[in-house]
Amino acid sequence: MTQIIAPRVRTLVLLILAVAGALLAGAAPASAHAALTGSDPAQGAVVDTAPTRVSLTFSEPVAVGDDSVRVLDPKGERVDKGDPANPSGTTYSVPLVSGLPDGTYTVAYQVVSADSHPVAGAFTFSIGAPSETTVSVSAQASDDGLVGWLYGFGRYVSYAGFAVLAGGAAFVLACWAPGARVRAVQRLVVSGWLALTAATLGLLMLRGSYTTSGRVGDVFDLELLGDVLQTKTGAALVSRLLLLAAAALFIAVLFGAYARTADAAPDHPGDGDGGEPDKRDLTFGLALGGTVVAAGLAASWAMSEHASQGLQAGVAMPVDVVHLLAVAAWLGGLTALLVALHRAPVETPVGHDAVRRFSRLAFGSVVTLALTGVYQSWRQLGSWSAFTDTRYGQLLLVKIALVAVMVAVAFLSRRWTRRLADARGSAAAEEAERAEEEKQPAGTAPATASETSETSEAGKTEAGHDAVRAAQLARQRAATEAARQKRLRDADPNRFGLRRSVLAEAGVAVVLLAVTTVLTQTEPGRTEQDARAAAATSSSAPATGQGSGAVSLTMPFDTGGPNGEGVVSVDLDPAQAGDNALHVYVEGPDGTPVDVPEVKIALTLAAQDIGPLPVTPDRITTGHWSASGVQIPMAGDWKVEVTVRTSDIDQVTVSKNAQIG
Repeated sequence: MTQIIAPRVRTLVLLILAVAGALLAGAAPASAHAALTGSDPAQGAVVDTAPTRVSLTFSEPVAVGDDSVRVLDPKGERVDKGDPANPSGTTYSVPLVSGLPDGTYTVAYQVVSADSHPVAGAFTFSIGAPSETTVSVSAQASDDGLVGWLYGFGRYVSYAGFAVLAGGAAFVLACWAPGARVRAVQRLVVSGWLALTAATLGLLMLRGSYTTSGRVGDVFDLELLGDVLQTKTGAALVSRLLLLAAAALFIAVLFGAYARTADAAPDHPGDGDGGEPDKRDLTFGLALGGTVVAAGLAASWAMSEHASQGLQAGVAMPVDVVHLLAVAAWLGGLTALLVALHRAPVETPVGHDAVRRFSRLAFGSVVTLALTGVYQSWRQLGSWSAFTDTRYGQLLLVKIALVAVMVAVAFLSRRWTRRLADARGSAAAEEAERAEEEKQPAGTAPATASETSETSEAGKTEAGHDAVRAAQLARQRAATEAARQKRLRDADPNRFGLRRSVLAEAGVAVVLLAVTTVLTQTEPGRTEQDARAAAATSSSAPATGQGSGAVSLTMPFDTGGPNGEGVVSVDLDPAQAGDNALHVYVEGPDGTPVDVPEVKIALTLAAQDIGPLPVTPDRITTGHWSASGVQIPMAGDWKVEVTVRTSDIDQVTVSKNAQIG
């Protein structure tokens, strides 16, 4: 039976790893956990006089360094001076050199949000009038590329290691005490500790490059490592390493002194003779100490990520700790149960009582996850529309669906557990009845004892003649008996059904953990919607220095090809007859600037049979085109047509009317 199960297990594990890898690979690191909500000068603004400084406003506090904000002139030379300052709240400013000439300037920023994620971007503004610029800001942020992928993988391994470590230990202490002596369970918990320790060290080394250059060579830069140790995230990672040292001591006691006290017969400390005081004290001490260490490890995430920023941080951090502990108890305990069902030795089988206890533990964990998850969802989303309109909300819906599937599979596991218990009860009753029937009269006892003695003497005599042969026969008989018991156990349809349902539940759990990891790297829905609203307000409001007659037109487009959807905005200033400045902005569905191969403008005044007048704007930067000196011969209701080409064959023309003059 195990020969049939093993290939299925390997196939399912490979499938799970492939799905999890696809989720991690397909989920690009978040580009903005702190979103840029405003700037002075505004994006695309044309100002009359040179500003003395550039200010950026984010949705939450950020960490800035010497080169976090750079201002480049049309030739690509830096014109900022001094370090960025934080005059108030979430606004950061950098002074500019005096006497800047007219032209288009590029502002590039790279900061670290308060929830530990890097934020990068760029925009332009112009002095006097737009001009051509040689600046080309790379769209790749520091969290893209190999370093970003390694950092994301390290986060996944750290979550998985924590779940296996904490959940596996909880399964042994709360559900199945003899598991402390089972090698497979010991290896599982120790592997969780090793995975979490290695991942934490890796994240600490990668952190500097992840938030600055993104170069692999900078991973071993000791100066960057020193800077990381001064940050909140660095302190959290170091704290996690110190707590892992305490966890190592906990594991040593659990699989040492505690394992020696576990009785062979009962599968829980309270199932025997009431338990010795020393054993009860040891169990209580391990449970208390393990809970404190596990809560501290969970807090190392809560203190440096989403929970530490935004609304009600003082409430969100403890809630996040409880949420992580519930995840570990459920998923890690489930993994330990799966290993025990498949790898526990015949003499230490997993009883139905242990499965029933874990079922209660899992039920409590699911209830806790539901309560804490509702609060976290409200805090991170803020509206029902964010469930479908934001990436965070969409991933959260996937997570909810996976939890529902796990609960459904767990219900099947409970059904198999009840059948296993009923079958064991019936077997025990039959065995007792058979033993009662086979009892011999008391008078025969001496004869039986005599026969036993004679047999024993014969065996000793035979052993004395051929001790080696006798030992070999004993080993063979023991192996045969163990194989027979294992075949009987595997042939039990109730146990086989339980193992199969728990395996399916664990498979869903691996994918669920992958989605949860991606969620922690994704911009919260509330922040994403706030950033969109700020961008929409910025694009629709007249820029500094524009005349009161300036107009802004926003038109969605869809070329029908790959990545063919987006929004194009056209600004005309001063929207009067004569000379005008024209700016075109192209954004993707998520509101981020995108480049397309070609953008063309045509102006038509149908009432006077004028046009179409073609305008070919020049590319300024990513998603921004501009044209100066656009001549509009007379006032009227002009039709503004925009042709957007997204590939060699995919293009579309959209239009809106604008009142000129």
